[in-house]
Amino acid sequence: MASGTLRSIELLNEQLPEQDALMPVLFIGHGSPMNGIEHNIFSNKWAQVGKSITPPKAIIVISAHWLTNGTAVTAMNMPRTIHDFGGFPKELFAAQYPAPGNPELAQETRQLITGTKVLLNHDWGLDHGAWTVLTHMFPQHNVPVIQLSIDYSKPAAFHYKLGRELLSLRKKGVLIMGSGNMVHNLGMVDWKNLNKLNYGYDWAIEMHEVFKRKITDGNHKDLMDYHKMGRAAELAIPTPDHYFPLMYVLGLQQANEQPEFFNDILVAGSLNMTSVKFG
Repeated sequence: MASGTLRSIELLNEQLPEQDALMPVLFIGHGSPMNGIEHNIFSNKWAQVGKSITPPKAIIVISAHWLTNGTAVTAMNMPRTIHDFGGFPKELFAAQYPAPGNPELAQETRQLITGTKVLLNHDWGLDHGAWTVLTHMFPQHNVPVIQLSIDYSKPAAFHYKLGRELLSLRKKGVLIMGSGNMVHNLGMVDWKNLNKLNYGYDWAIEMHEVFKRKITDGNHKDLMDYHKMGRAAELAIPTPDHYFPLMYVLGLQQANEQPEFFNDILVAGSLNMTSVKFG
């Protein structure tokens, strides 16, 4: 191991000493980018969750909006705020989340993951799957944040196993957060009822309940094999980008940890905002 890498890990161990209790792990249904600047039922709950947990020493986000060939982790000192969307008000594009990065944590994350090669990235930053949530959870943007990309060429089981490799970071006060949506079919959004809460098509309601039941039962295998769940699952997950972040979170769940669901609401017919906390 290179001397620079060893020193980075030594610095991280000084910053993040091991503690007795595990940090929680979160899956956040992030929904519309507008949640980043609106104070609504979803963002208000994110703020409550942020206040309810032990202040993290650092945060790792696995966002549905950073899809790569291979796996990468952001390693810059100050990640930029990425406005990776279009057609929204100028106020949203003006929003910034100037949290510091943590190159030492990026290096440690790279070392912990043995199932695949991890590249250090200095170009990405914080996309809206990260900052629109964190701006409410940790509004003082004083907690270092890094992002771990999703290798979109790999199946759900790969992401689940990769998540498991990060467990030791929960012992060091690192909050690990997956950000996506369990039910996410933008092609079937009912735009006329965009703001109607607890409204979903039959297939969305079905999978909304199936996902929660299997999470509660700890049935991770079925959740990894979502493509075998039939037509309703195909409609709920037409592409797995917003679903894969859940796999990392499930991989980090421990045997004694029960799920705590929040923002458990269907919207626009074909989306849900269901989020879950372990620990």
